[in-house]
Amino acid sequence: MKFKRSSGILLHPTSLPGPHGCGDFGQDAFRFVDWLVEAKQSLWQMLPLGPTGMGNSPYMSPSAFAGSPLFVDLHEIVERGWLDKKDIESPPAFHPHKVDYAAASSFRMPRLKKAAQNFCNHGLTADKTEYERFCESHSSWLSDFALFMALYDEHAGALWCNWDSDIVKRDRTAVKKVETDLREQIQFHKFVQWCFFRQWMSLKSYANGKGVRIIGDIPIFVAHNSVDVWSSPDMFFLDEHGYPTVVAGVPPDYFSPTGQRWGNPLYRWDVMQQSGYQWWKERLRHSFSLFDIVRIDHFRGFLAYWEVSANERTAERGQWVKSPGEDLFEKVFDSFGSLPIVVEDLGIITPDVTALREKLELPGMKVLQFAFDDGLNHPNLPHNHGTRCMVYTGTHDNDTTVGWFRRIDSKMKKFVLEYAKSDGTSIQWDMIRLASESKADTSIFPIQDVLGLGNEARMNYPGTSTGNWEWRFTWDFFIEEHSAKLHSLTTANRRN
Repeated sequence: MKFKRSSGILLHPTSLPGPHGCGDFGQDAFRFVDWLVEAKQSLWQMLPLGPTGMGNSPYMSPSAFAGSPLFVDLHEIVERGWLDKKDIESPPAFHPHKVDYAAASSFRMPRLKKAAQNFCNHGLTADKTEYERFCESHSSWLSDFALFMALYDEHAGALWCNWDSDIVKRDRTAVKKVETDLREQIQFHKFVQWCFFRQWMSLKSYANGKGVRIIGDIPIFVAHNSVDVWSSPDMFFLDEHGYPTVVAGVPPDYFSPTGQRWGNPLYRWDVMQQSGYQWWKERLRHSFSLFDIVRIDHFRGFLAYWEVSANERTAERGQWVKSPGEDLFEKVFDSFGSLPIVVEDLGIITPDVTALREKLELPGMKVLQFAFDDGLNHPNLPHNHGTRCMVYTGTHDNDTTVGWFRRIDSKMKKFVLEYAKSDGTSIQWDMIRLASESKADTSIFPIQDVLGLGNEARMNYPGTSTGNWEWRFTWDFFIEEHSAKLHSLTTANRRN
């Protein structure tokens, strides 16, 4: 698909300001949309919006379809009459520049439970009708998700493989009993999802009305401790007890000398193929109901993925295994036609991966921080860009531009300065300018680069399991120069 020439900002909503421990879909999200318009940016890219899993990672969610309760704006719940204003007053002194997921959850979840109870007891008929309509329209995933989360809570977060064997195997009689016993908890999780989706669609509608499109993110794999694996174990390589026999990762690369052992269970593509990849079609249909453009993570995994034995501690020892590639995408496009998809084609990219992306006419990604270690022929350098791609100064997996520039060696630093015609004093703006001037249809700038922040603002360190996804900003980080510079660059480079 051909994208119009445009630019935007990479910012996950958890990084927004707000009084309740992390960013959410409240007034600061709407204010950020207004800032995008002021800066003449027409795209807002974010990470997956699902509940976070191991290590607070949005890429390890307990559901490929659900939304995170942490994004639910409690102020809107008060306005609906399901909480009193005093319920959300005097929150703990949350760190303004760092998300403490446990603390944020401890504050938010009891209040959401109180709201759910008030809604059940005193909710307006019109609201309850809307809620029932939501539950019905999302029944393909919502019922299983709410049941899974109720069981997850009941078992204090234990891995589903360790639940009672009849529940692990989804024995019909046992499941019906649990649905009765945990009815209130199940309804709570459905209520929270309704709140998430209502608020998200309100925010998206506001952004679209202002000319801002949303880029969402689909991780290629799902977490083992997820409703997706528990409810459809036949789609994954699992042993008789439900544990993965092989897991996903990538071999040693730029980010890690021992590779990255992600730990996600691997798909049985042969089983998925028998249904015409119905699960993937449902996943994409759902994603395009939420986003205007979808980024698919780890595109090379659709052609071949790095398989690691579940017994291995690192991803150094593994093997490449073929996946369906073209067949999957042909079936998807047969069902939906052309879709506004961008694919993450970073890492070890072989010619067949590039050939498939080009045949499918899908934009890939160029990252400027990767561009300066192989002379002028490096494909990530702007003069080598084509139009069908998205160019980034860096992604959520990179250091900030300022942090990156500080730590690269003197030889590379010299190359960067010469290529960018820079004196290094505002290297982030020089890199943003290069991305904006590129022939690439789309340029995306992490907000940390616009703000000129260093390593302290990095979002993720690939291959590590703690200390990630925590960065937040406050509005005092912003000055008028930021939006004015972006507006000027966007105008000069015809990214409207």
